[in-house]
Amino acid sequence: MTGDRKMSSVPEGAVQLPEMTKVAAMASKSGTIGGLIEPSDRSLDCLRADLCQLMLRLICVATSVTAMSLMVTAAESSTVSIYGFELPVHSKWSFSDVFEYLVGVSGAVAAYSLLQLLVTTSKLVRKSPVLGSRSQAWLIFAVDLALAYALMSAGSAAAGISNLNRTGIRHTTLPNFCKPLQRFCNHVAISIAFTFFTCCLLTTSAIQYVIWLSKN
Repeated sequence: MTGDRKMSSVPEGAVQLPEMTKVAAMASKSGTIGGLIEPSDRSLDCLRADLCQLMLRLICVATSVTAMSLMVTAAESSTVSIYGFELPVHSKWSFSDVFEYLVGVSGAVAAYSLLQLLVTTSKLVRKSPVLGSRSQAWLIFAVDLALAYALMSAGSAAAGISNLNRTGIRHTTLPNFCKPLQRFCNHVAISIAFTFFTCCLLTTSAIQYVIWLSKN
């Protein structure tokens, strides 16, 4: 009887409070309240970033190989008229050091992007994070940025030479060489366009790594 009186005299809220505390503690441990939602969102964001990185590498391989292929196939022979004389002209990408530099940089970017594509694909298949450490992220960021600058310099130098071929030199008799060498100039122009596009892709990849480093 005395025990019954003591139990009945205890307020109801004092009895329920430990139960609510226990439930909240169990929920926080199991993650049913907020623990499951946050890691799920985080893993989804990581998966999206990894897939975006995979697509960037794949497109980089395609564009850099295209730029290199178009440049190495740029060759044509024709005739040009100077002071009424028909002179034979022959142009090839290997005649210019600038075009050779563009081919070399594009080849290096293609090899690097292919390597990163294979590494990213293997990690996604194993369901492991693409970026394992900050040092790895900094290394890839530095290489991406260095190759982007190299592509920009190669594309800019090649664009200057290509523009000179199209306009000729003012106050001289040198004509527009792109009129008789239309196919050669078109190959060079499209190759330069793909070079700049690849530069933008590498810059985007570097920015993605900066975002990852700021969050981790």
